[in-house]
Amino acid sequence: MHVANHKMTEYNFQQAVERTRKVLDKYDPRQLSVHSVLPAAVMILFVERRDFPHLIFTKRTDTVETHKGQISFPGGVKDLQDENLLDTATRETFEEVGIQPERINILGQLDDFFTVTDFVVTPFAGYIDTEFQYKINTREVAQILEVPLSVFLQDNDFEIKKWEHQGATYDVFFYHYQNQIIWGATAYILNRFIDTVFGYNPAPHAVIRDPRNDHYLRENLNRRSNK
Repeated sequence: MHVANHKMTEYNFQQAVERTRKVLDKYDPRQLSVHSVLPAAVMILFVERRDFPHLIFTKRTDTVETHKGQISFPGGVKDLQDENLLDTATRETFEEVGIQPERINILGQLDDFFTVTDFVVTPFAGYIDTEFQYKINTREVAQILEVPLSVFLQDNDFEIKKWEHQGATYDVFFYHYQNQIIWGATAYILNRFIDTVFGYNPAPHAVIRDPRNDHYLRENLNRRSNK
């Protein structure tokens, strides 16, 4: 279903970065520890295009192990070599799209997200303020998308669908951009980021304050214990 139109608030690049920094400096992210679940991390990255903030996404190839063909933030599973999850996020960003860790200015950390595919994903936000060139890992990444922040600050391109997974029904978020669809865990993490930092949520109930958060976590834990 689509929800009613909402007037968008416009941010230039610097405003978006400073607002994100200010909010996340004071934010206490929810951290989850789930036994025998793979820890992973992603980067929510701002890049400036004609003075406006864009977010970087990757479209996965059809040959990767999980989430084939889906759109995601740069990131992946924690390796033994990673000292922490921030290392994971920046390393994976470099390996996938060639952006060196030293070019990324970190703005903060957001709530962990427990996916139905058994990952606990830790999102980090950051920005790039220097010139750079992508170097795509073609085994993992089919395409890079730079999506204007403004797309996520209005509801014209937002949709919610009911989705059944292993006997439970969830609200699944979809963001449409040109001929691409951002959905699933990426859309959920994105939705929580926009709500947390910019105070806007196109869903009928703000996810951060919605009991579906805890309900979703309990459902996933119950699903694992019943395997």
